[in-house]
Order: sequence, then C-alpha cells, then structure tokens
Amino acid sequence: MNDFERVGARSIPMGRADMAVDAGLRSFMLGVYNKLALGLVISGALAFAVGNYPPLTALVFGTPLRWVVMFSPLVILLVSSFAMKNPSPTGAGMVYWSIVTLMGIGLGSIFLMYTDTSIAKTFLITAASFGFLSLWGYTTKKDLSGMGSFLIMGLFGLILASIVNIFMKSGPLDLAISAIGVLIFAGLIAFDTQRLKYSYY
Repeated sequence: MNDFERVGARSIPMGRADMAVDAGLRSFMLGVYNKLALGLVISGALAFAVGNYPPLTALVFGTPLRWVVMFSPLVILLVSSFAMKNPSPTGAGMVYWSIVTLMGIGLGSIFLMYTDTSIAKTFLITAASFGFLSLWGYTTKKDLSGMGSFLIMGLFGLILASIVNIFMKSGPLDLAISAIGVLIFAGLIAFDTQRLKYSYY
C-alpha cells in the first residue's frame, strides 16, 4: 500500500497522481495566461485605434469622456472588491473585460506622446519582466502570502499619490511614483502568480 495514495474510494499510484496534478495545474495556468494575453491584445488594439484614428482621439480626449475612461477602471475595481465577495464566473468576466476595454481606450494617449519604436521597446521590456517575475512566483518555495496586504496598501497609496500629482504636476514626485510603482507591481506579479497556483490546489 505504500506505493499508493488513497483518493476517496480509489487507490492510484502516487507518481501518476502527481503527474495528473501537474497536468491540471499547467492547464489551469495556461487558461489564465491565454485570457490575459487575449485581454492584452484587445487593449493594445483599442489603444492603437484611439491613438491613431483622429475622430476617436477627439471623442475620447477632447471631451469629458476622458475622465470617465481615466477613473472608471479604478471605480470598477473598488466597487467589485466590496460588492462581489464570491463572484460568479460571469460576474468576474464582466469586470475583467470592462477593465480591459477601458484601459485599452485610455492607453490610446501613449500613441499621442511617444513614438511607435519606444512603445514597442517598452512593451518588450515589460513583457520580459512580467514573464520572469511570474515564473519566479510560480517556482519559488518561499511563501509570499505575507507580502499581499503590504503590497495592496502600497498600491492604494500609489493611486492616491498619482491622483494628487495630476494637479501638483511635480517632476520629482512623478519620478518617485514611477520607481515605487515598479517595485510594488513587481511584487504583485510574483504574489498573484503564487496565489493563482495555490487557488488551483
């Protein structure tokens, strides 16, 4: 019996059970990253359209709609975090795709400020950094759960500082927000990847 693990009323070989869990975990994580990649493609397409098609640019950034696009993702996240304690797949999907759409529209502004080359370089660096941090969060044996509350509080502080700096227009504060933001989001990527892995189990 020492070569078998009891699962319910059945006994299956330990090695085969581990392989089944690993295959299930891989499938689960691939599903998450596929959805993330699709959201990124949609956001990128919307950003490109809004930033390069003058009627859309004028509609979004030449009217009060820009404030809706700017603050709606934050409002949706805050409201959903309090109102949806146990969200259904449909509800979670609606929140996700709403944020993807609004973020994509809002990111159209980067095409008005930066060249296509600099945007492409930044995207590649960000994608590589995300991949590395997510892989570390997936493979590390260190428990990152203790970082969660600290990082979330840091994120709220970062959002408030960003809103204040919209009106202050302080260069040094903008630089500090960017630097702290990199550290906070780096930690959140690793933390959330490990949390996804644990949520599967």
